[in-house]
Amino acid sequence: MKIKNIFILSMMAGMTLASCDYTDLSPQDSFTDKSYWNSANDLKMYANGLYNNMLAGPSAGYDGESDNFINRNYSGYLYNEYTVPGSGGGWGWGNVRSCNYFMQRYGKVSGPEAEINKYVAEVRFFRAQEYYGKIRTFGDVPWYETDLQTDSEAELFKGRDPRNFVLKKVIEDLEFAIQWLPEKKVAEKGRLHKDAARTQLARVCLYYGTYMKYHHETGSEGLTAEGLITKAKQLTDEIINSGNYAIVKGSDAGAGTKSYEGYPLDYANLFVQEDLSDCKEAILARFYEPGILTHETGRQAGESGMGLSKDFIESFLMKDGTPIYNEGSGYKGDNELEDEIANRDPRLYQLIDNKHKPYWIRNSVQTQNPMPDCSASGGVSGYPCTKFHSADEAQYQARNTTYDWFIYRYAEVLLINAEANAELGTCTQAVLDKTINQLRDRVGMAHLTVNPVADQKPINYGYQLSNLLYEIRRERRIELVNEGFRMDDLKRWNAMKVFENPLTVLGIRITPTVEKQYKGIATFGGENGRAVIEYNGKTYLQQYTSKALDDPGLKWTANDRRWLYPLPIDQLTLNKNLTQNPGWDDK
Repeated sequence: MKIKNIFILSMMAGMTLASCDYTDLSPQDSFTDKSYWNSANDLKMYANGLYNNMLAGPSAGYDGESDNFINRNYSGYLYNEYTVPGSGGGWGWGNVRSCNYFMQRYGKVSGPEAEINKYVAEVRFFRAQEYYGKIRTFGDVPWYETDLQTDSEAELFKGRDPRNFVLKKVIEDLEFAIQWLPEKKVAEKGRLHKDAARTQLARVCLYYGTYMKYHHETGSEGLTAEGLITKAKQLTDEIINSGNYAIVKGSDAGAGTKSYEGYPLDYANLFVQEDLSDCKEAILARFYEPGILTHETGRQAGESGMGLSKDFIESFLMKDGTPIYNEGSGYKGDNELEDEIANRDPRLYQLIDNKHKPYWIRNSVQTQNPMPDCSASGGVSGYPCTKFHSADEAQYQARNTTYDWFIYRYAEVLLINAEANAELGTCTQAVLDKTINQLRDRVGMAHLTVNPVADQKPINYGYQLSNLLYEIRRERRIELVNEGFRMDDLKRWNAMKVFENPLTVLGIRITPTVEKQYKGIATFGGENGRAVIEYNGKTYLQQYTSKALDDPGLKWTANDRRWLYPLPIDQLTLNKNLTQNPGWDDK
């Protein structure tokens, strides 16, 4: 039994207490205030339930709605066909109330301040995380500090507080967490600690610092773009300078596989490790154990109905750091997959199904798919993403995945630090060497310098960037793909212009070589084959046949309604003090 089981079992024990629906205004059905709030252990058991509900869980489809992926069905949101929901739509306050229920009662417990505040810090962390999601989704939202009751009429029917007011509260909660949570080295495995809170706060500050900058907001509540970006830099400096973390290579042994000679899986194997307890790249992880606590990401990774977009594939540099369309790059073109991956950033062959990595280990024998899945219900684009896919067939069984899951990964910290420094004009070669180049060293890529060569066929963000910042953004896109960052990144960068590139909705190029390779597996064009389309003199796999490549829905305006999601109709009806987000009133 792994050491990590201690916390798993503790969390499961806490679920008896915490599994009640705290959106219910009477959670006392499971316990009473008089009988419960007696000891620090009571606080701990309450917090255990929040871990399960409020920390991100495993999924193989986090970036599905972005320019990185093509899905089985097109996104109504990206094509501007999203409609105002009658109810739900993310406008729920149960998790906030769970936190505030604790905050209104923990004071009944007597004991050492540090012991009590450790669990208060956990709960305030979760409240901050929940509100961070709310303001990214809706902008202005009501801020609640009490658990609402049936007679809390003033708060139940209050209007929305300004986003920056709520953001300031989020920062305060996370700063409290940093102050009172333990250092990682003494924290119980799997529980929050100071560096987890630092990472979350750095993520928040980078998001809104860059959002304010690229959306030309002046700031309020004492919050400015430069101030927030500076804070993100300082927080990540603290984590980096601690020396407690490092970029590591995922081992074949930990992933239950064996790499082919000359094609190591140092990046890919990182995400299918059975035990992250001692992994120095794991700032915080969720732990799983056969027969005790499992998930289904192994199965999802093989049946996601998603494929990487052609645009994403073309974003990978050559191994020597040269953009593929620059003169003399050595890029072999896209006549077939082998040409595409030759001498490219090694993360490319590690992220897609190909003959250089095993897809299954069957009876201890490595096996491959004849060709990458390009079915309309499977790999879709012909570039099926194998991140989070384990070659161990046991991991593919329903609810049987047991490899651990990164919640906060040191790679993100390095990327935040590099970007923040570049935004502030303080990105030196020393900064790059301790951040971006640590990621490149893992896979044997050439180092990034402060004066990188310009990409001759750059992504169109809608504005000009320095070559350095452009390359840092590229690195972030590749390193963190399918970890849930891409759409948020595009929004904060005010970069929705990228969706006007048709390659974001197209798959593999169809050539005579490709048709020959897929003979007996798939056909392309005609009445019964996979749909194809011509673009710039080449033929590509097309999934969204009902949509034109220049569909107007993919074009975002400066005041586009999709920057924020709409509030549901029922809440606007019930609470006349709420107002709808711009552009959604007539939808």
